[in-house]
Amino acid sequence: MVTRRQFSREFKLEAVRLVKEQGVTVAQAARDLDVHGNVLRKWIREQAADSQQAFPGKGVMKPEQAEIERLKKEVAKLRMERDILKKAAAYFAKESM
Repeated sequence: MVTRRQFSREFKLEAVRLVKEQGVTVAQAARDLDVHGNVLRKWIREQAADSQQAFPGKGVMKPEQAEIERLKKEVAKLRMERDILKKAAAYFAKESM
């Protein structure tokens, strides 16, 4: 079984810095760091898209992802409350007959 390699945030930032600031080509940097060129290009895109939140780490969500997760939990809670109210309304309507 092949295990997937994991790289630290610092490693990824340093790899991107090699290409961006030191002028090393993506192909050369990828060879030197023993990563696939497409992986390095992906890291460069991620860092360019959001330099502060790039590479949050394992188990750490970006603020947008955390907000989406919070909203999903809230929607689930509200649906449950709505269903309870529907059942209660049906019960009391049945009793009043």
